[in-house]
Amino acid sequence: MKPFEPVIVAFCCHYCAYTAADMAGSQRRCYPPNVRIVRVPCSGKVDTIHILKAFEKGADGIYVAGCLDGDCHFKNGNIRASRRVASVKGLLDEIGIGGERLEMVKISAGMGDRFADIAEQMTEKIRKLGPNPIHAARTAA
Repeated sequence: MKPFEPVIVAFCCHYCAYTAADMAGSQRRCYPPNVRIVRVPCSGKVDTIHILKAFEKGADGIYVAGCLDGDCHFKNGNIRASRRVASVKGLLDEIGIGGERLEMVKISAGMGDRFADIAEQMTEKIRKLGPNPIHAARTAA
């Protein structure tokens, strides 16, 4: 049997986190290939339904990556995203997925190394947690 390789979805804001991911590639900084990047205009645009749908479709872990505090191109989108992620973590605990599978990270465009480090850390964390329990139960049935 193959070892578990998690599927990680990274919702990245266009101006900072997505640019940091691009910089990681430019610096030839490798990060796990199981991280699927979804570019969004602002981390504040990532709604609860987007997170829940990603888990429903098979994501084992998700992180929302936004601008550093005070640097959001949409003024307070990253603050809204942080509040939303905190709220959804509680919801994930209630429905049996587990709030520890969701994280909010703040990163600037020049932090390619940090982006790669976060991708590696999240992958290791989810490997230890195992597969998404909801999706695993659906595929076993």
